Amino acid sequence: MNAHYSGPMRFQVLGPVIVRDETGEPVALRARHREVLARLILARRRVVPVGRLVDDLWDEPPADPVGAIRTFVAGLRRALEPDRAPRTPARLLVTEGPGYVLRAAPDAVDAWRFDDAVRAAVELPAARALSRLTEALGWWHGFAYADFADSEWARAERARLTEQRLLAVERRAAAQLATGAAAAAIPDLDVHVAEHPWREDAWQLLATALYGCGRQADALAVVGRARAMLAEQFGIDPGPRLRRLEQDLLLQAEHLDPGVTDPAERVWEQARAAYDSAVASRTRTRLESTAGLMRDLAVTGGGGLQAARRHRIAAVAAAERTGDARLTARVIGIYDVPAIWTRSDDPAADRWLVTVAEKTIGRLPEHDTDRARLLATIAVESRGALPTEYRADDGLRPLHAARAAEEIARRLRDPSLLAFALNGVFMQSFERAGMARQRDALGAEVLSVATGNNLFTYEVLGHLVRMQAHCALADLEGAQRHASAADAVARRYDLPLVTVFTDWFRALRTAETSDIRAAEAAYEAAAVPLEGAGMPGLHRGLLPLALLSLALRHRDTERIASFDTGRDWGPYAPWVRPAVLAARGEIDGARTALRDIASPPRDLLFEALWAVIAYAAIAVDDAPVMARAVAQLSPAAAETTAQSGLLGVGPVRGYLDELSTWARIAVPIHRRR
Repeated sequence: MNAHYSGPMRFQVLGPVIVRDETGEPVALRARHREVLARLILARRRVVPVGRLVDDLWDEPPADPVGAIRTFVAGLRRALEPDRAPRTPARLLVTEGPGYVLRAAPDAVDAWRFDDAVRAAVELPAARALSRLTEALGWWHGFAYADFADSEWARAERARLTEQRLLAVERRAAAQLATGAAAAAIPDLDVHVAEHPWREDAWQLLATALYGCGRQADALAVVGRARAMLAEQFGIDPGPRLRRLEQDLLLQAEHLDPGVTDPAERVWEQARAAYDSAVASRTRTRLESTAGLMRDLAVTGGGGLQAARRHRIAAVAAAERTGDARLTARVIGIYDVPAIWTRSDDPAADRWLVTVAEKTIGRLPEHDTDRARLLATIAVESRGALPTEYRADDGLRPLHAARAAEEIARRLRDPSLLAFALNGVFMQSFERAGMARQRDALGAEVLSVATGNNLFTYEVLGHLVRMQAHCALADLEGAQRHASAADAVARRYDLPLVTVFTDWFRALRTAETSDIRAAEAAYEAAAVPLEGAGMPGLHRGLLPLALLSLALRHRDTERIASFDTGRDWGPYAPWVRPAVLAARGEIDGARTALRDIASPPRDLLFEALWAVIAYAAIAVDDAPVMARAVAQLSPAAAETTAQSGLLGVGPVRGYLDELSTWARIAVPIHRRR
């Protein structure tokens, strides 16, 4: 059967095996459940007989292996289709004939999407192929089926996917050459040939890229390296294409001429060549320099941010493999890129970084700069996480880590370290609603430290934090001053991502001061740059949520009801759905959606999302949820719901007044802390 189920679950096997729900959060699965799932994914919607599963899962099966498989499958079904009514047939993990089949949609599994992207890129123009392959390679987070590297059933598929990935790297490099981006291709190709010296196409691409940057001698040296490595390691000579390229390089063949090279690019490549020749064999220096370069790259724009994130992970992994705790700490900690948004762009990668940082901290002295940078990293990369998501006994809860980093930085009187630590404190300043004044004070200190020590990226951070805080305090004029100041710093130092946040603030201001149609147009315009900003944690679901916020602000029930609950609301879907259903008059559906609704993450949208929940609870007269909303929103009674600086649904006091009227709940008085 070719039918498939387009459910909310998404599956990752290009790295550790992970299932993500409609909010993007990982679904908790036991190890055996993940192994059964991985085996079914590998089968690509074909039936896997129970006997085959038994053979693949155990060298020595238990007494009742078939019963064990059925138990695993039952547990998996509960996790993958949590809303399926009892005794109704499964739609995703289906019993068929002698076994089971996973009927996931073709785009639900990252490995299947990756195969499609690599095939499709062959037919695309170079620029589109480059974009498609760059995106596809970004889906990799380690070795394929990494949890099951020793499993015989995974070996052939792991090898096939690895070959596909190597092919994609080379096709992307070829697309870079075709679009005149030879310099950008060189770093990845250099690593690629070092790790896979038998791939002659990779050597050829690297030599061609170097020649295209005016580095003829380096290009010829690469061919020489290829010849020597092929002879020493494999006992063979280069193939005819590589030999022909060597002749073309010597003759400066016209077809290799890239045209006029940008002088700045020539300077860059010459500097790189000097660096390569000076530190070619020094692993420590190379890894630390790579991490520092990625820190600078991250603020150059969407493509730079994505590349920086990818190469940073690779550098940390390489440092950890050396077993040198000090080196690992420095490679992690040097990436002190300011963070303003409280939802992660890559939760799996960030969790991995936090895990490595936690392991490394135990091997460093108590009061130490590198230790403080690891602590700050834990706080920043744990953004949006509730304290309950961390073990109670590990001593490294994100807020504790942030405060410890701050204490060390103050003791050492290190301004850049203090700015980084305060960024961590900001990321963990969402213990409850109504903390805008505390965050404003944090932003003011970040600004003071940054402007006094030429830390321009943190100067931007300070202004953006204060912009958000002033929005929460209903001071749009103050927020505008900080937005304009952030833009001025961004123009001076060429920081293009800053305007993503300031443009959204201006859309919020339009929403506060203009009619709904003008505000919708402002949000639509502000959303365009997000497409290529490289920040999926910000981008996904934000525009629909902003448009809904306008309708809620104006209490436009017809407009609220017109929203499609099936559209991509990103991580906000669980809290949006009850409001839309209630506006449509689907009271039972709204009540069901509100039943046991989880609290939104404690982040910049906490107050806004609780207000959305409150609207739905009032509409369907759900007293328990109204009581929860009062408890959560009361500390922010003097603030608005615009803490994000991007969108809001009105003053918190208005929602509290409605809640207290409908549910007859007294609103507690919270003193400022």
